[in-house]
Amino acid sequence: MTPVRPDLDPELRALLGDMPLRSDLDAEALAQIRPFSSMPVEPLLAGRAVERREVTVPAADGARIPLSVFSPAGTDSSTGAPCVYWMHGGGMVMGDRFSQIDIPLEWLDLFGAVVISVDYRLAPEATGTTPVDDCYQGLLWISEHADELGMDPARIVVAGASAGGGLAAGVTLMARDRGAPAIAAQVLICPMLDHRNITTSSHQYSGTPGVWTREMNEFGWRSVLGGIEDERVPGYVSPAVADDLSGLPTTYVDAGSAEVFRDEDVDYATRIWAAGGQAELHIWAGGFHGFDALYPRAAVSAGARRTRNDWLTRVLTPAPTGGAGKDTLSA
Repeated sequence: MTPVRPDLDPELRALLGDMPLRSDLDAEALAQIRPFSSMPVEPLLAGRAVERREVTVPAADGARIPLSVFSPAGTDSSTGAPCVYWMHGGGMVMGDRFSQIDIPLEWLDLFGAVVISVDYRLAPEATGTTPVDDCYQGLLWISEHADELGMDPARIVVAGASAGGGLAAGVTLMARDRGAPAIAAQVLICPMLDHRNITTSSHQYSGTPGVWTREMNEFGWRSVLGGIEDERVPGYVSPAVADDLSGLPTTYVDAGSAEVFRDEDVDYATRIWAAGGQAELHIWAGGFHGFDALYPRAAVSAGARRTRNDWLTRVLTPAPTGGAGKDTLSA
């Protein structure tokens, strides 16, 4: 019996009708999809006043991890711009550092942020903690080279979409537990957080073609876990199983109502609140997985991006200082 599901947003449903969809994923299909899982970055940079730099940093095992650094052109490197550290989506099995890069590049435009995107190693070739370790090593390098990059190490925002959102959550847990680097905020966009695949929403989006289904999710997690027994899966890899969500930076979580990750994302925000932390949660009615990345001009997508940008504006804007505000409050 087909499970009852929230309806798709009508505009998104019409747009999705032109997209080839599938219900599952395997090694053969992955090999065919991978070459098309990212778009070239050059068209996105055309017309933007951006300086681009490519670097590689050492992974824990000595491998080299590529990072792309995008900085507003002509800015004073001594001013200490905010930094967005971006982790791409793709189920941890596909994509590269340019996947969904239009999202953080919008923050470069809006906030003058330095955007740095990491090419972590993909499963099934890289398993266990390797992808999240790669991301953490990139974060360490950014923090250590803040002056060179013209960024403020106290205003690093860790962000990602889908698998990248899960990796952003894992990196943030890792930085908290290791005491460095400092992270000002984390932005988790439809994050892939729970390897167990047991929520109501994961079962709702099973057995029929979609952008990301329960069966695809099972393949992605099976690929990255590489046979790790369920009870031994680290919270850095599957953040939903982390015992302690206290002491995290302010967090933004959003997802669609019509997607597989909806319930695990709601639960993660709820657990941050339960641990005394700050989280802002938005579930967009009728949104499927990755809706605002695939169709950014749809009305619900524009609303999701605008709301996310408004939150970042509040986070990145320094609190007012001086006596005027105090006098007003005490009058």
